[in-house]
Amino acid sequence: MTQDKEAPTPCCNEVANNNAYTLGPIEAGTPCCEPIPAIRVQNLTLSYNKQPALDNISLDIYRGCITALIGPSGCGKTSFLSSLNRLTDLIPNCTVTGSIEIENTDIHAANLDVQALRRRVGMIFQKPNPFPLSIRRNIQMPLREHGVKDHVMLENKLQAALQDVGLWDEVKDRLDSSALSLSGGQQQRLCIARALALAPEILLMDEPCSALDPLSSAVVEDLILSLSGRYTVVIVTHNLAQARRIANYAGFFWAKERTGKLVEFGRCQQIFESPVHELTAAYVSGARG
Repeated sequence: MTQDKEAPTPCCNEVANNNAYTLGPIEAGTPCCEPIPAIRVQNLTLSYNKQPALDNISLDIYRGCITALIGPSGCGKTSFLSSLNRLTDLIPNCTVTGSIEIENTDIHAANLDVQALRRRVGMIFQKPNPFPLSIRRNIQMPLREHGVKDHVMLENKLQAALQDVGLWDEVKDRLDSSALSLSGGQQQRLCIARALALAPEILLMDEPCSALDPLSSAVVEDLILSLSGRYTVVIVTHNLAQARRIANYAGFFWAKERTGKLVEFGRCQQIFESPVHELTAAYVSGARG
């Protein structure tokens, strides 16, 4: 199990050099470990049936880091997460205003390829959702949908993705068995592997451990921590100890009159040990929420 300590902030220059999925190079002269935004959100407001669910959210999410979104249920964390790859487009009567840029690209631009956006920005849901297909097809079907047809390449990407999540040795002899035969923790790692196979830059995770038993949760948590530096990870979690263990940055959300607001954002250690806002202090201490 990962120890309860502040996750290290990765060196930005190392992240840029080692992450094959980063769109652009680090600018010359960037100091080591100065955070570089992968996602910039400005004045984001989101409403369902004209009822605001998020109000005027602005923050930067840094490249190669793990950012945890914390706060009580109903404060808009999942809505915020869904807005980052436009899954909100699929919700009737959902309106989004404000600006979201990913690597300097406006994700609401008229000519944006939304399918390509969702390849770049993968989503892992609270409950494991493997396709009711074989383990092999769970990985290879999305690849085929995105134009990968070569058999050798498909097999190589299959193995690489499963190795990346520590699943290869557990399933390599039953790749044609149903994915639904896997345990809950294995299914969640398979879903992460399915996202990784598409070579994303960013992974969005909506409470990925909450439906798992403690042992499986620990395995998935360690996996998420291992992705730091290679991917930008944004995770919604109600587990404050987990956020503190794995995150470089944290954003605290709160609902006022049923509308989610970002109360405070900063380095994870600062949020938990020396929060600026009294509401943040009350929440992380367990006095509120």
